[in-house]
Amino acid sequence: MEFAEVVRKRRMVRTYDPDRPVPREVVDKIVQHGLRAPSAGFSQGWGFLVLTEPADRDLYWAVTTGGDAEPVWRGDWLTRMRNAPVIVVCLANKSVYLERYAQPDKGWTDRSESHWPVPYWDIDTGFAALLMHLSAVDEGLGSCFFGIPVETVADFKKAFGVPGEFNPIGTLSIGYRAPDKRSPSLKRGHRPVDEVVHHGRWAGLG
Repeated sequence: MEFAEVVRKRRMVRTYDPDRPVPREVVDKIVQHGLRAPSAGFSQGWGFLVLTEPADRDLYWAVTTGGDAEPVWRGDWLTRMRNAPVIVVCLANKSVYLERYAQPDKGWTDRSESHWPVPYWDIDTGFAALLMHLSAVDEGLGSCFFGIPVETVADFKKAFGVPGEFNPIGTLSIGYRAPDKRSPSLKRGHRPVDEVVHHGRWAGLG
């Protein structure tokens, strides 16, 4: 598939065919593509928890939703998401970045987070998640990126033995698409290019 077509077809898919597992080699390919993402200082301070076994996926949904099909969000999208045969939880490790930039070729010896204008550990992990998301599309699959409710993060980490320094920035559901419902948010449409893209100077500045 041409890259432009991958981008054009990309959307958040929330309904999956429960009877079509994703081959292991396809899952591995998608995850490995994510590892090609850029990272500040080539720190690679990320981790990915891949869940394909039914028991593991059930545990994920149990600890992040309290076993309730609609614990926080309205509508039935979460119920439909549970059919996804692959779950990839994307986690960022801030300490890897602070340690990397205290090395001689970087020189921030105090390991202070205040040097960082934005949390690149989260941004880089997001880059990796996007590459996986696009790779799923390229493989003819659907995917959706969504967050783990703050109040369930501790239970999630405990259930899956996630080290304390890793924090989830979001989860990818992946699987073969089934007839899906369009998100009502799409009615908002794309914002006009002229409102969000500014060449040379911000629009309106004289």
